[in-house]
Amino acid sequence: MGEGARVLVLEAGAADPWDWQVRHGINSSIPYQGTYINKTPAKPWVYSPGFGGSSKCWWGCAPRMLPGDFEIATRYGVGNDWPLSYGDLEEYYCDAEEIMSVSGPSGDSPFERSRPYPQPPHNLTDPDKILKKAYPGGFFAHPTARARRPVRGRAACCATGTCRLCPLDAKFTIGNGLGSLYADPRVELLLHSKAVEIVLEGGMAKGVRFIKGGKEEIVAKSGVVALGANALFNPFLLLRSGINHPLVGRNLSEQLSITVTADLDGVDNFQGSTSLTGHGYVHYDGAHRKERAAALIETRNIPKLRHEKGRWRQRLEVTFIFENLLEPDNRIMAGSLDNSRPEVEWKGDSAYALESLGRVGELAQAFLSPLPVEKLYVPELPSRTVSHNLSTTIMGRDPQTSVVDPGLVLHQVRNLLVLGGSVFPTASPANPTLTICALSLLAATKLYG
Repeated sequence: MGEGARVLVLEAGAADPWDWQVRHGINSSIPYQGTYINKTPAKPWVYSPGFGGSSKCWWGCAPRMLPGDFEIATRYGVGNDWPLSYGDLEEYYCDAEEIMSVSGPSGDSPFERSRPYPQPPHNLTDPDKILKKAYPGGFFAHPTARARRPVRGRAACCATGTCRLCPLDAKFTIGNGLGSLYADPRVELLLHSKAVEIVLEGGMAKGVRFIKGGKEEIVAKSGVVALGANALFNPFLLLRSGINHPLVGRNLSEQLSITVTADLDGVDNFQGSTSLTGHGYVHYDGAHRKERAAALIETRNIPKLRHEKGRWRQRLEVTFIFENLLEPDNRIMAGSLDNSRPEVEWKGDSAYALESLGRVGELAQAFLSPLPVEKLYVPELPSRTVSHNLSTTIMGRDPQTSVVDPGLVLHQVRNLLVLGGSVFPTASPANPTLTICALSLLAATKLYG
């Protein structure tokens, strides 16, 4: 950014700093449920309103996507290829990991890397170590932005499993990791300022109309506009501004997850140094993706004890996160009931994801076979949400089949960027936050060199 440049950041919510969150026991002073109209309430869409967004409430899980995730149509004949490759994002993955001080296994990783992780990996549990020995190329320490060692004012992770509201400020957030950017005199942050329309003229974005403090309407003029909301609000603002590409708001997606529980015979758990300790890739990539979803497997170090005396710690929870294909009838609409809030309509998960979900018992048995499993508990229903809102303004090279280009610039308006998970053309098994950050860094580099 040049010396003469200025950046105005509009934030509809409040600051709600970390100490305020801990004191009140909540992430935001604004309940997210009231910010949109959910036409299918059985399916919640979770995020944290206010400055810092969902960095306040995420768990700090920071895996990269695999190369096959970017080429799922070419390799397996399903879904959409990305207009970018893993190689295109690799240096930006490294940059994002540096910014967040990610802890991970540099020398033993499923990802090709040009730089080591900034922090060493967290400790594995005893069950993890057994799984690592059984799957040396398919099981790894969980890469995470929950600090392994104190860094830049962040404490080391306490491993209590209360990561949605970290009691020590150990996980990366915008507040503890990038707050200094807002001390730059070229950057102005306006809180309680809700964007209501992008001002368009001659096919270009000339500024943003917003409401300050719930009453005064103001227009901020700009040479470049970037939307940095989530997959509910990015398309909503585009629709309200008259940008009616047929894919804007369509394909709302997220992964499908389910947590199984294994009681172990003689093996104690919970020796790890963070809440989630291991990542399993044995059911992730491969020919099965032609017919059913890949799975990323998380092992959990959050104490959930057994009731039998002397066997309290002999329990392991394992979460399967399945990728989803996009369904166009899952969508965001520009509020026919209340034009100040998006309407969200959810028709259901893809048959592709549900096929793997139906096999979770056999997948779990196979994955856990190296462990002395005494009993396996498989829930009847998956989690209602994984809190990953994706794919309502997808990226691509063809303006007919995508909303933004590989630099996250709107095809229709060449000085308007759309950042965040709404640009994902697939919902791969990997947690999306690190990829969101890498894409934003790539977009800034393309825009400003």
